[in-house]
Amino acid sequence: MSEHPIDHLFETITARRTVSARKSYTAKLLKAGVAQCAKKLGEEGVEAALAAVGGRKKEIVAESADVLYHLLVLWAATGVKPKSVYDALKKRRGRSGITEKKTRRRK
Repeated sequence: MSEHPIDHLFETITARRTVSARKSYTAKLLKAGVAQCAKKLGEEGVEAALAAVGGRKKEIVAESADVLYHLLVLWAATGVKPKSVYDALKKRRGRSGITEKKTRRRK
């Protein structure tokens, strides 16, 4: 088991796949599917943003933890591994955000 909090939380989330949805909120979310996981992430993101606009630091911290949790649930629901995200971040290291965005493919 990894010592990094993100890796540890992701391992816990993925382990909850086999638990009853009646006993685990994480299992309930994963069983509800990708759309529900994405919806919850969006809701938590909005709550974090509203806390920031309101200058409520304690709420920003709590909502940020919720955003990270729901993001990791979405990763688990879609088969994304933390290492893939870490690798993407490493590729961006030392690059301006403007430059990085220019290199992305347009859809």
